[in-house]
Amino acid sequence: MCRRRASRRSDEIVLPSASDHTTHLPEGEITVAGDPAAVEQPQPRSTEGFQASRVLTLSLAHAVHDTYGSFLAPLLPSLIAKLSLSMTQAGLLDFLRAAPSLLQPVIGHVADRVSLRYFVILAPALTATMMSLLGVAPRYTVLVLLVLVAGLGSAALHAVAPAMAGRLSGRSLGRGMGVWMVGGSIGFALGPILVVSAVNFFTLEGTPWLMIGGWIASAILYVRLRDLPQLSPPARQAGSWRDALQALRPLLAPLVGIVMVRALMVSAQITFLPTFLIQEGSTLWFAGFSLTVLTGAGWLGALLGGSMSDRVGRRVVLFISMLSASVLMLLFLAVSGWSRLPILLVMGIMGPSVRTVLMAMVQENCPDNRALATGLYLALTFTSESGAAVVMGALGDLFGLRVAFTISAIILLLGSPLARLLPER
Repeated sequence: MCRRRASRRSDEIVLPSASDHTTHLPEGEITVAGDPAAVEQPQPRSTEGFQASRVLTLSLAHAVHDTYGSFLAPLLPSLIAKLSLSMTQAGLLDFLRAAPSLLQPVIGHVADRVSLRYFVILAPALTATMMSLLGVAPRYTVLVLLVLVAGLGSAALHAVAPAMAGRLSGRSLGRGMGVWMVGGSIGFALGPILVVSAVNFFTLEGTPWLMIGGWIASAILYVRLRDLPQLSPPARQAGSWRDALQALRPLLAPLVGIVMVRALMVSAQITFLPTFLIQEGSTLWFAGFSLTVLTGAGWLGALLGGSMSDRVGRRVVLFISMLSASVLMLLFLAVSGWSRLPILLVMGIMGPSVRTVLMAMVQENCPDNRALATGLYLALTFTSESGAAVVMGALGDLFGLRVAFTISAIILLLGSPLARLLPER
């Protein structure tokens, strides 16, 4: 079931016996009274404390994976020029990259029952290989195939690892989700500057060499995670899809609303920022550096947003973050040149805090099906944001990216009160 359970001491488990008295057994030795031969599987290891080293390892996997996952946006200007792509085609690539995220609930449902840690281990190598080959793709159809396969690696990682991090965070769930998101923010910050530097030094044809880092990372993760114990509840205790949806029902309407109103803004920031800046006269290096500033600041937003929401409440942090991001986007459009960088820095802090807090809320409401619930949320998020990339590209073709960016800011501004509709912790 997905209802919150009362906490137990981690050193003993209490079960009623046939004679109506309690039997105290060490963890992992559960015997049903009256049937000494009946021995059940051990309960998952207690995670009351914050297991920092393991959470940091998962955050490292996130960082390496998202370094390669962030290659598409800074490569788009070069790919548009090389293959004569329209803005709509460019936006469709981002949508297709996220399309496999629709599988995340299924992967998460399985991960709530069996260990899928090898998905986390292999994801950086798979995504690194596919994204590093974008620069040598000879035609649009090859780009489509590469981003689809990379999306499978992303779906596997993001369905499994956040739930693992949540279980290893004990009661500090907001903090744990913040540390997990820090990895993604660091990766998204490193990726653009890494791939733009590779293009500047070696041209597009030199990008395949970058995949080596992903394979090295997967080898390191294998050593670090191969002995990680099973953290999911036994299959008999893990709830069904119906249980998860029932537990998430109080969140569902405002959650969907928040994801939708943020989608265009996220697409503007992540997918089309380099293209917009180049259209405004910036160099490829400055465009890539600007994306690094935006995404690099995300680690602070993820960490502060998660920790602050543990203290002052999830809704307060969400409302402030959404309102601030919309105002900052309008301010960003009103200035030019290097003066945009401080605005991007603050904007980068505000954005990731929203996803961190929403992920914590989803796991709070479904503690026994964390991977399934996280998969449902991330599938909704990734597909919405990538679908918005297609819309953003179409708006850019029709009216220009400046108008499209303005529309995204206004929609988020009008939708920020949705945060007040979420149930407070």
